[in-house]
Amino acid sequence: MKVEFYGHVRQYKNIKKEIDANLREVLLSGNYVQGPMLKRFEAEFAQYSGTKYAVGVANGTDAIWLALMGLGIGPGDEVITHPNTFFATAEAIWIAGATAVFVDCCPKTKCICPNSIAAAITPKTKAIIPVHLYGQCADMLAIKKIADKHKLRLIEDNAQAIGARGKGFRIGELSDAATTSFIIQKNLGTFGDGGALVTNNADLDAKVRKLRNHGSDKRNVHSFGFNSRLDDLHAGVLSAKLQHIDAWNDQRRQWAKRYTAGLKKCRTIDLPVELPGYRHVFHLYVIETKKPELRNALLDHLVKNGVDAKTHYSIAIHQQAGYPWGKGARIAGGVANAEANAACCISLPMFPELTAAEVDHVIAQVKAWDKANAAHGSAQSGVARSGKTCKCCE
Repeated sequence: MKVEFYGHVRQYKNIKKEIDANLREVLLSGNYVQGPMLKRFEAEFAQYSGTKYAVGVANGTDAIWLALMGLGIGPGDEVITHPNTFFATAEAIWIAGATAVFVDCCPKTKCICPNSIAAAITPKTKAIIPVHLYGQCADMLAIKKIADKHKLRLIEDNAQAIGARGKGFRIGELSDAATTSFIIQKNLGTFGDGGALVTNNADLDAKVRKLRNHGSDKRNVHSFGFNSRLDDLHAGVLSAKLQHIDAWNDQRRQWAKRYTAGLKKCRTIDLPVELPGYRHVFHLYVIETKKPELRNALLDHLVKNGVDAKTHYSIAIHQQAGYPWGKGARIAGGVANAEANAACCISLPMFPELTAAEVDHVIAQVKAWDKANAAHGSAQSGVARSGKTCKCCE
């Protein structure tokens, strides 16, 4: 059996009529850039997110740095985030001209650790960007308290968790803005690149709308800006898919439950954790080997046996060749947990259109490898972790 990692074609076939109808509507309208379909999707996405405004932009990276620029954050400012995520989170900080400050993640959730944030704040700190990693929310209640105490801006990187919720909060509710990516790999993805920012801040909404459109909110009148617009064809795809996102997330959760039940006795790996009261949407189902040297061996076994497993994100940002861009970065307090996550992670196939037989095949292959290598997993882990805990670990 072959189990692919992405289900893009299956998903398209399942709702082909709805997507095609929206694309036909756009094509026949003759309005392809900032037209009626974009306005419709922005209204739908704002309503879904529970925010007053949604602004479609070219991609998720742009969404972050346009939010930073709209909030007046740039050269001389520091922005706190964590390094076990996609490179674009830090890249957006650098594009805005600010300094990225990396702190550690929670060893349980892999999301940013509130304790580490508090210890990293300096007079130059102006914002925090928590990433809702793999589909689970960061501890926004704790992060919001820190931001309020130090008068910091708060931007949520929600590229991986559309539809997720925390215990007592929704994404976008406690921050200045939440940004997202609509690249096809995401749990809400278009046929290419796309992104958006949601906010309850009317001033930020207006600024980002101008920034994305060459500094213009009126024909032939321009101030400083860029070209970063979500086009109407992508908006049409997203509008059709948005109607299904909760059902798709429910199915992801069911596959995650099946994975966890099937793999819970494995001795060589750790499984993802869903915090009590949270709704994890499992954009990715990420396991970790007990030791870094086991990761590639397990990955190779899976690929050779028909499982298209991958790694997200196997090189932490501060270990990338592009770090530190323009010297605008520093590490605060050590990032041992983040480095361990990067060194040991494996993403198993996860999309709503998987079949039970495919999920069971993945489970069987992981278990077969685990059985053959159990002696390696039973020894003390060779991964250097901080040993520190944060609120979500307690």
